[in-house]
Amino acid sequence: MYTAKMNMQKHLKVEHVNKFLLQLIGTGLIFIALIVGQSHAAHAKTTRIKDIVDIESVRDNQLIGYGLVVGLNGSGDSLGNSPFTEQSLVAMLERLGVNVRGQNLNTGNVAAVMVTATLPPFSNQGAKIDVNVSALGDAANLRGGTLLVTPLMGADGEVYAVAQGSVMISGFSAQGDGGGVTQNVPTAGRIPAGAIIEREVDFNLEELQEVRLALRNPDFTTARRIAQAINGFSSAGLARAENGASVVLRRPSSYNGTIVDLITDIEQLPVQPDQVARVVIDERSGVIVMGSEVKVSTVAIAQANLTVKITETPQVSQPNPFAEQGTTEVVPRTDIEVNSGPDAKLTVVETGVTLQDLVTGLNRLGVPPQDVITILQAIKASGALQAEIETL
Repeated sequence: MYTAKMNMQKHLKVEHVNKFLLQLIGTGLIFIALIVGQSHAAHAKTTRIKDIVDIESVRDNQLIGYGLVVGLNGSGDSLGNSPFTEQSLVAMLERLGVNVRGQNLNTGNVAAVMVTATLPPFSNQGAKIDVNVSALGDAANLRGGTLLVTPLMGADGEVYAVAQGSVMISGFSAQGDGGGVTQNVPTAGRIPAGAIIEREVDFNLEELQEVRLALRNPDFTTARRIAQAINGFSSAGLARAENGASVVLRRPSSYNGTIVDLITDIEQLPVQPDQVARVVIDERSGVIVMGSEVKVSTVAIAQANLTVKITETPQVSQPNPFAEQGTTEVVPRTDIEVNSGPDAKLTVVETGVTLQDLVTGLNRLGVPPQDVITILQAIKASGALQAEIETL
């Protein structure tokens, strides 16, 4: 009897332990599922380091040049109105052995242009880049023109590329005696692969021991997260946030690769960038862009448009027929109507509302974009808008 009782107690204990283990396993499974779900949610908000930073000194260089476009069908510069075009044409012909100095040139098939291009980093000599061509004089159309050999210089005055080729124009212009039509901009075009690189920018990245990662949107929190992500990738303490705009990346002596290899290893690391609550307003076009971190304290908003309508209905007053005296006079009649918006409503926006709540509330008021700009500036002036307003 005693033995049966002990066995029953053991059986109950084992069953109790099994239920407890099952509960633990179930809780653990739920916990793991929550972690996986949070990990996927967090990963969905992250961005690769390479998409939010630039490597210092790894940059483009702007090139510019002055040249001539020939072969235009009478739509080039008027040499009388563009003396620089005539001087350039005479100088070019003299270099080719043709002396026309002092002659009266009257051609409309030549146009002076400015040629611009961007020299990518680490571009090799002999590689080709695209160039943009823009008319400098009074040329009406560059369609069908060919750019002659044009040196492209950098900010230091050195020639880094030479451009030449047929100009591609996306617009056109047609003119008649009674009118004309113009689509896009026919005085600006592009030459794909129109310049050949003649000089390389001397910069050896692999020999550097450290580089700075420049944030495209400076932020202290983002800079710290980048440094933590890089240091979490390696325990050597490779990175440190120098300020809100840059992170210093150092190549340790124990690292077998170059700084290029190190950049390749860390640029794929995910980081969740942070941003300042900001409202960007373009008053000219009425465009309003608000970040997701914009918050508003409790504030009451009323929107009413004041409309003043003035109507003039002058009347003519004439003297009676056969009157000995009297003249015809114009008597003004003015009707003024003032409408201050009788349907205006006062809406209370509660504290801590999100961007969606604010937009929904303003839409319910039927507020047009131009009035939203004024309302946001008024909320900011009252101290109820926890965001920075930037006006373009």
